[in-house]
Amino acid sequence: MDALAGKTVVVTGASKGIGAAIAAAMLAAGARVVAQYATDREGAEAAVAGAPGRAVLLGADLAEAGAVDAFWQAARAEAGRIDVLVNNAAVMRQTGGILDPVDEWDRVWAESLAVNTLAPARLMRHAVRDWRAEGRGGAIIGIGSWVTSRGTSNPAAIAYAASKAAIAAATKTVARAHAAEGILAYLISPGVVNTRLSVESAARTGGVAAVTAQLPMGEWVPPEEVAALAVFLAEGRARHLTGATLDINGAAYIR
Repeated sequence: MDALAGKTVVVTGASKGIGAAIAAAMLAAGARVVAQYATDREGAEAAVAGAPGRAVLLGADLAEAGAVDAFWQAARAEAGRIDVLVNNAAVMRQTGGILDPVDEWDRVWAESLAVNTLAPARLMRHAVRDWRAEGRGGAIIGIGSWVTSRGTSNPAAIAYAASKAAIAAATKTVARAHAAEGILAYLISPGVVNTRLSVESAARTGGVAAVTAQLPMGEWVPPEEVAALAVFLAEGRARHLTGATLDINGAAYIR
């Protein structure tokens, strides 16, 4: 596969779950990948094991604005040019709901906004400014969630839902503002994906079996299907989808 040959893709949160699947799929499609991880370097290494020669691993704490800037500059230094940014990294804590103590509420909201909203927005800012300075286009792929439009059934994940909704709006704004310059921005909005975060959230809402029973297909979305969609968008064959939100939830939420 060489659909992405010659392109460099930055993937945040590449050590597990959807991010790991996306990093692997981008490499399989021929791209060079800059894979960000927070602490789990081994997970990131496993994700890029299929083509280690085309992967760069960079650790960064996306809760810190300075670390976000340093990560982008390091990615530029390693890759030379960046063609696609996949904003995937996110945190979803299982405390910090309305009924939890206020100090926990404050801590979880601050972290959620820092990692889920401010960091990806800052990376988008870097990408757009670089692409405009270089006089060329690029693509931003945001990995969102169906909770941005339907809310979440897990009351502890209220900060997660709100922070993901905020970055979704920011991504759409970038799409509208910079389409004429060839800068494209898409949102992938998964439902219940088979990841550790989803398992932890399910434990708060009846368990895996109870959540699965509510899904029309009777199964969770495989991370690889989300990754395949991200590769398709990265290829640039659907330019006029820019600004779109692509639902992938097995008919569990139709709008």
